[in-house]
Amino acid sequence: MNQNLKVAILGTGNLGMAIAEGLLKSKTVAPPDLFVTRRKVELLDSFRRKKVNVLTDNKKAAAQANIVFLTVKPHQAENVLEEIKPALKAGQQVIISAVTGFSMEKIIAITGKNIPVVRIMPNTAVAIGESITCMSVAPGFDAEGEKVEKLLSSLGRTLRIREELMEASTVLGACGVAFALRFLRALTQGGIEIGFSAETAQYIAAQTMRGAAGLILENGQHPEKEIDKVTTPMGVTISGLNEMEHNGFSSSLIKGLVTSYTKISSMKAKN
Repeated sequence: MNQNLKVAILGTGNLGMAIAEGLLKSKTVAPPDLFVTRRKVELLDSFRRKKVNVLTDNKKAAAQANIVFLTVKPHQAENVLEEIKPALKAGQQVIISAVTGFSMEKIIAITGKNIPVVRIMPNTAVAIGESITCMSVAPGFDAEGEKVEKLLSSLGRTLRIREELMEASTVLGACGVAFALRFLRALTQGGIEIGFSAETAQYIAAQTMRGAAGLILENGQHPEKEIDKVTTPMGVTISGLNEMEHNGFSSSLIKGLVTSYTKISSMKAKN
């Protein structure tokens, strides 16, 4: 644990809470050195019980920290940045923004100070140290970017991307959790229909998904290489796969991703 690390998470909704849980679970930050804010602080009682600092004052939280996570809604970001601006200290803090569609250039323009800015998009699996966190670093802050990347690596895997791909990473990596879980739900329901109890079907389906993803992450093969290993001629697997494709399985997933990307692109344009 870094004894000098003090972290503020401003706007601790679902994503902010997941980040906080991940930081605590990985022992990256001690509870007394973590500051979380939300207007409805009663929703953060679980953190208060863990001796985390729970506040409604964003400025006060930011003043205590050397790492400031911004996890508010896009329409709230500008006001929050203006609010904490007097508490920011050049050379002593880094802003890590997970705000959709809000550029690093705009954050720097609002703060008006030489505060390093890193933009990230994790997913809610950050709570258990299994996120894929895409990140971009503002020009001129490479050293700070390396420190942030090391911090984020305690919460899962990290990947540096160009900032213009942040919206795409939100759809694939963050929305992707919901897409994967909807597939898991369908797999579970199918398991129930062929004879398993709901609990057993979900357990088998979840571990199967985990194993399938692990094969790709471990060996870097294209998914079709692993699919070929379980699709024998005239076999059970290929019959099921072909039936799914006849009903638009891959096509509907791709269309869903594109629809989400179109939506997020329109939100970016408004910001």
